[in-house]
Amino acid sequence: MTDTNNTVAAPSILSKIAKSIGLLKESPIAIFGLSLIMFWVILAILAPILPLYDPNTPLEPFKFPLDGSAKNDGLYWLGTDHKGRDILSRVIFGAQQVLVWATMATAVAYIVGMFMGVVAGYLGGWWDEAISFISNVLLSFPVIVLYIIIITYLGATGFNIVLAVTFASAPGIMRIVRGLVLDLRTRDYIFAAQTRGESAMYIMLVELLPNARGPLIVDACLRLGYTTITIAMLGYLGLGLPPPDPDWGKMIAETQPLGSFAGHMALVPAIAISSLVLGFNLLADGLREISMRD
Repeated sequence: MTDTNNTVAAPSILSKIAKSIGLLKESPIAIFGLSLIMFWVILAILAPILPLYDPNTPLEPFKFPLDGSAKNDGLYWLGTDHKGRDILSRVIFGAQQVLVWATMATAVAYIVGMFMGVVAGYLGGWWDEAISFISNVLLSFPVIVLYIIIITYLGATGFNIVLAVTFASAPGIMRIVRGLVLDLRTRDYIFAAQTRGESAMYIMLVELLPNARGPLIVDACLRLGYTTITIAMLGYLGLGLPPPDPDWGKMIAETQPLGSFAGHMALVPAIAISSLVLGFNLLADGLREISMRD
């Protein structure tokens, strides 16, 4: 019996994936946004095997794009910074840092926010009042102030960035999930599950959250873009990932004392941030269009 169920489940999952890809093709905006994201994902994955200079090794300072290297026959495709580090290498390895920590921070914020929202929306009563009060307290803090407080007191590490993003984003996610659950909990399939004697945890995790996935997927794409900007902003303020890890925001900040002479040093990471965030936003817009058609 178990083998039969597994045999049936696998084609079912594959058919859902194929259907999702087919729906995505209906939106050129979504395809373009996904292409921008995959461009950076592929570069980040291939970074260790690409023929790149070490991103933290000083080579020749203030080389402009396409300048040749005096030390060997190499070429600095995007130039070097004031410390002689290859900008192309730092941008590509910086994509690893941004994608890993942005994805992790958004995922943790969603786990916490969805749990809070589904409990508040389904159980109601004092659960709803307590969770809503905590969320309102956190939302009352200006986001940038909340980031600075957490990172300053706990230290600039990837884990603490995840913690800061979770504190800032989970209350907003909680409100979205709570609103969806308040609508879904009156549906017939919820009453059927209650009649069968299913536990509250089962109903929340199996019946409610999967049926709220549409708006949450769109919001998750947007929040990935917000989190990318947040990580770059923290790096710009000196509160990002600790050196020597490449950091797009830190790369822009390092050009400030150098003036217009180092304009290309700031332009490259700025374009990288903008293109990745644009990809997430376009993918979210495309997914929203598709959901409205359905």
